[in-house]
Order: sequence, then structure tokens, then C-alpha cells
Amino acid sequence: MDAIGIAVRFALYFDLGALFGLAAFGLYALRGEERRSGAGIAFRPLIAGAALLGLLFSVLGLAVLAAGMAGVPLASIDRESVEMILAGTGVGTAWLVRIAALILALAFALVGRNRPVAALTGAALAGAVALVSLAWAGHGAMDDGATGWLHLAADIAHLLAAGAWTGALIALLLLVFRRRGLIDRDHLILSHRVLAGFSTTGTIMVAVIVASGLINGWILVGPAHVIRLPATLYGQLLIAKLLLFGAMAALAATNRFRLVPAFERALARADHVAALNALRRSLAMETGCALAVLALVAWLGTLAPPATG
Repeated sequence: MDAIGIAVRFALYFDLGALFGLAAFGLYALRGEERRSGAGIAFRPLIAGAALLGLLFSVLGLAVLAAGMAGVPLASIDRESVEMILAGTGVGTAWLVRIAALILALAFALVGRNRPVAALTGAALAGAVALVSLAWAGHGAMDDGATGWLHLAADIAHLLAAGAWTGALIALLLLVFRRRGLIDRDHLILSHRVLAGFSTTGTIMVAVIVASGLINGWILVGPAHVIRLPATLYGQLLIAKLLLFGAMAALAATNRFRLVPAFERALARADHVAALNALRRSLAMETGCALAVLALVAWLGTLAPPATG
């Protein structure tokens, strides 16, 4: 049951982050008619698919939680256990809000063909609410008073920044891995502009992740427990997460300061193949690190941190 719970948490982190991040990317990275055409990215089907998967994973997550609380196998949960969670817990309220937000995101994706800005805006806002609802199922909802509010706010900021980065990586991969027959000079110029523009946005995301992560670390670990981190499973997973995040930041910096400028120079020479392949490799590795980080976050959320354990 623990393994299933971790897998569902990972699926929700990735899916809801992708939903919010993709919709937001369409707003801040694309312009005018590019939003209608998608610039080669099928935003509406991707957002609709993510919303549907979010609904499925949310139902499964509720079932896993109910089974864990009742101490019964997943197939043996009863209606009373589910109703108790929905009616009597903050997690249940957050779940209901998430379901409503996902239905709204699905609606915006399905009916927004002729008004892409409105559709992306609605989907991004609904996706943000769905993603933020996960904070009530994590460590950030356990504290009381001012510390509790600070922790919850840091968790929310962490989730939104990480989701924006996840969705952006998916969008960038779809741009640079477009089928060869569909890659013309206009698409290459668009890809370079989007990659160059994301540099600033990505820097803001990293700054928010670092700041909110420091707050969370101070509350969950605390200075008195730092030295014990390598001796605990929680600490080992946290260290692995920080190393992977560092690798992501290093890859992002490489893209910004070396690979994207090299791509621009290659476009000027009409010889883009090698530069594009280098960007593809870097973005693929960055995305792999992001998936590993999300898996570790899902696991960490099931463990007691040093400051509370």
C-alpha cells in the first residue's frame, strides 16, 4: 500500500504540475496567433488529458488514503471511510476543491478553440488551484499558528514554481523534438525566441523554489537536525533531491549561457542541426532529473521529517 500511495502521489505531482505549467507556458511564452495554433504544441488535448488523468489519480489517491486509514486492502474500502475523509478532514475538502478545479480545466480545454487566451487563462488558474490543493496532503498542513501559515505558504509557492518548471520543460521538449518534416526556419526562430525568453522566467522559478525550499527545510529539519540527515532515510532522500535539483539548475544555466546562444549563432549560419541536438540532450536530461525529483518528493511526503519524527 505504501508503494501504491507513493506512486499515486508522484503521478499527481507530475500530472497537475504539467497541467498548470503547460497552460501558463502558452500564456507567457507564446504571442497572438501562436496561442491559437499552439506553435506545434497541442495545448488543448494535452490540458484535457492532464485534467482527466488528474481526476483518475485523485480518485485513486482518495481510495488509497481511505484504505490506509481503515487498515484494510484497497479492494475492501467502504463508503463510510471515504465519506469520513471528505466531510471531516482538510484533506477531504482539498480533494473536493481539486475535483472541481480539474472539471473546470477540462471544460476550458474542450470549449476554448476560438478563444485561446481565455481558455489558457482559465485552465492555468484551475490547474493552479488543483496543484495547490496538494499542499493540504503534505507536511505544510501539519503546523499550527504563524508557523503553520508560513509553512503552508512556502509549500504553495514551491508547488507552483515546480509545476511551472515541469510544464515548461514538457513544452520545450515538444518544441525541439518536433518531427523533422515540420521543422522549418520559422519554427526554429520561434523555438530560439521561446528558449531565450524562458531564461528569465526560469530564473524566477528557481529563485522561488530555493527560497520556499529553505523555509520548508528550516521548519521540517531545523539547524539542530542537519548533522543527522545522512543517517536517516528522510535525510538521504532529501540530499538526493538537492543534488538532483542542483543538476537541473546547472543544466538550465548551461542552456541559458551556452547552448541557446550557440543555437542562435547556428541559425545565423543556417547550420542548426548540431546545436539543436545539444539542446535536445540537455532538455531531456533536465526533464529526467525533474521526474526523479518528483519521485523523491512523493516518497519524502510519506516519511516523518527530523524536526517532527
